[in-house]
Amino acid sequence: MYQIDNVLRPYAWGSTTAIAGLLGRPESGGPEAELWIGAHPDSPSVAIRPDGTSTPLDALIAEDPERFLGAASVAEFGPRLPFLAKLLASAKPLSLQVHPSLEQARAGYARENAAGIPPHAANRNYHDDNHKPEMIFALTPFESLCGFRHPEKSRDIFLHLAGCLELPGDGVPQVLKGVIEDLSQPDEATALRSAFERLIAGGDDVREATSRVVHVLAAGAPMAPYQRELSTVLSLNSEYPGDPGVLISLLLNRLSLQPGEAAYLPAGKVHAYLHGLGVEVMASSDNVLRGGLTPKFIDIPELLNTLVFEAVDFPMLQRETTELGQELYCPPFREFQLQRIELQPDGSPVPLAQSGAAVVIVVAGSVYLDSPKGDLRLDRGASAFLPASDAPVNVHPVSGSTANAVAFAVTTSMRT
Repeated sequence: MYQIDNVLRPYAWGSTTAIAGLLGRPESGGPEAELWIGAHPDSPSVAIRPDGTSTPLDALIAEDPERFLGAASVAEFGPRLPFLAKLLASAKPLSLQVHPSLEQARAGYARENAAGIPPHAANRNYHDDNHKPEMIFALTPFESLCGFRHPEKSRDIFLHLAGCLELPGDGVPQVLKGVIEDLSQPDEATALRSAFERLIAGGDDVREATSRVVHVLAAGAPMAPYQRELSTVLSLNSEYPGDPGVLISLLLNRLSLQPGEAAYLPAGKVHAYLHGLGVEVMASSDNVLRGGLTPKFIDIPELLNTLVFEAVDFPMLQRETTELGQELYCPPFREFQLQRIELQPDGSPVPLAQSGAAVVIVVAGSVYLDSPKGDLRLDRGASAFLPASDAPVNVHPVSGSTANAVAFAVTTSMRT
């Protein structure tokens, strides 16, 4: 087992306090958006060897992939860690975004390489050849926009806005009339695609419509029964005035997770995290197609090619408890699953639900990892990489502890 140091990403939307507070370390003084725990080549964790030297985790794995990952993982996913774990702390909204399927990622990555687009160019969509299904486990109340709502529900909100805009006597902007017509179409996919395209590509017309919507709402137009959705419009516009994502938010589910709740997102599902602290897990990729709420590059044709235009209910992920007392969150993706581990000071050890390699991070108290190859103590804020060859691993409370310890472990799922 290897203790690892992880890379902190200081994106502007990140909280300045949440990750430091969770891990019990000093604040950096700037935004701390994501702590990457894994072997993605853009920001690999650094493994500490027994002799005290350090090696990037992707380089360590490359020394002996079958030992570190397991033969089954290498056979299915290749000689790379299949997942990437993160602590994500959002103080401001993230971009409206979608992730490609595996086929789209492979084709897009090859296409952009052939076109000679530099790896870190601002106009690059595909940074690797992998897809990025993901899940989020809430550590605090966590707010997000998550998947398309049913067209008729969105149409009702836009009709309500139309009624508010008629009151000042200026009439309803044509772009909003068009969205209402789009959402009235009988075919769900056609309705959603038409409305989304109209807003994402509407330019000045959408900016003007957004300005008028925000003006009447701020002036006291009635929000009931859509206070939550229309309050989201006001808050998003305060960060990104006139951005098409402000009105696109009304096409999406507004999802609130309480601590301990989790949701998952397959490829093609539009989403935007708004606020909160959570454990995010995904296939090891950094491929993002953006659709608004960002100053970064937006490729509308590629975005439209990637989006799946279908309404979804809240994609909640239910906890599973095994006969061994393991608390698991298992989305329908073979690359990863999440285990939450809570140990009482005098409690019994919990076996790690390990399939292939695993990573562990401790967010409260201290634990001992016990394997046939040796032991490793992890205190609050510390994390480790567990090779497949070290299994089985048991997680023990530390003798003399006075409070519960809490850790999270991620491993490959390999479920059918």
